[in-house]
Amino acid sequence: MLKNKVAIITGGTRGIGYAVAELFLENNAKVAVLGSREETVNKALSSLSEKYDAENVVGYYPDLTDYNAVEAVVKAVKDKFGRIDILINNAGISAREPIEAYDPEAFKKIMDLNVTAVFNGCKAVVPFMKEIGGGSIINTSSMVSKNGQMSGAGYPASKFAVNGLTVSLARELGKYNIRVNAVAPGVTRTDMVAALPEEMVARVAANIPMGRVGEPSEVANCFLFLASDMASYVSGTILNVDGATIN
Repeated sequence: MLKNKVAIITGGTRGIGYAVAELFLENNAKVAVLGSREETVNKALSSLSEKYDAENVVGYYPDLTDYNAVEAVVKAVKDKFGRIDILINNAGISAREPIEAYDPEAFKKIMDLNVTAVFNGCKAVVPFMKEIGGGSIINTSSMVSKNGQMSGAGYPASKFAVNGLTVSLARELGKYNIRVNAVAPGVTRTDMVAALPEEMVARVAANIPMGRVGEPSEVANCFLFLASDMASYVSGTILNVDGATIN
């Protein structure tokens, strides 16, 4: 589905991002995996290179909140693979602190990584997508981007902002055949969720009509669809992948 396409995936060293990287490689894409630290990037590259052609995957660890660093990596990927077709803005952090205990610096950090980094990635890839006549940008949102959450207001605020960026850029960039969408996962069995006691996971699943949490591979399938030509007329969409979770 992605033959001859080149994808950049931020937050691609674990969880949903890693599942997306695997699925894209399975579908014949060339992939640049971006992570926060050299050791996590190298670990992901080692694992991916064992399963797929090592020539088709590279890794970087830029500061995503620094536009110059992001731009440099995007140019490096273009130099390596010759084009950029897909950007997955998946890196992010969450929070649960109530407002009175919320450190203003922590709020700034979450907005920097969850929003500014998304803007940086989008800005950096657009010229290269225009060169080849189009592309697909997919941002990771969240089910809390529509209904908020009981505490940790910075996280839903950042994801509301991601939705705004997504829809606005879809309208701005449509004339260049650059599609911009977002995937809004519900509770997904990432490393963090897998480490929780089963009884806690069961309580969470009680609010999900399908009766279970999602798997990273199920979320990755939605990224694959939106990245592929099968979604050639889909833009400005926030795709819920949450099993119809009751908020």
